[in-house]
Amino acid sequence: MEIVLIIVAIVVVLVLIAAVVGGRKRKQVRDDQRRGEAHDHRKEAEVRGARAQAREADAEQQAAIAKREQAKAEEQRLHAERERKAAAERHEHADQIDPDVDADARRDERAGHQDERGERGEHRDERAEQRR
Repeated sequence: MEIVLIIVAIVVVLVLIAAVVGGRKRKQVRDDQRRGEAHDHRKEAEVRGARAQAREADAEQQAAIAKREQAKAEEQRLHAERERKAAAERHEHADQIDPDVDADARRDERAGHQDERGERGEHRDERAEQRR
């Protein structure tokens, strides 16, 4: 009976050793799989990060272009405003030196009829005819 107990004890020890070795092997395989999965996740994160950085750079570039275009538009608006003012001053000066024009009436007319540019010449001709 002693031999049976020794054989059972050896078998139990061998089973325990196999279980421990098998468990370690399974853990090592699982750890290797997780390392591979983690590596894939890191690679994907790097790719996404690079894409996000490129998109952000594109957005910043578009914003800079839009800002330049806005500044250009503002500059053009200011230039147009200066030109409009210069044109109004030239009209006023022309009205002041033209003997056929009542400068005050013309100034009032221009202030009231800014959009009716075609009628200005007709009014001028009519007043000139009335004075003659």
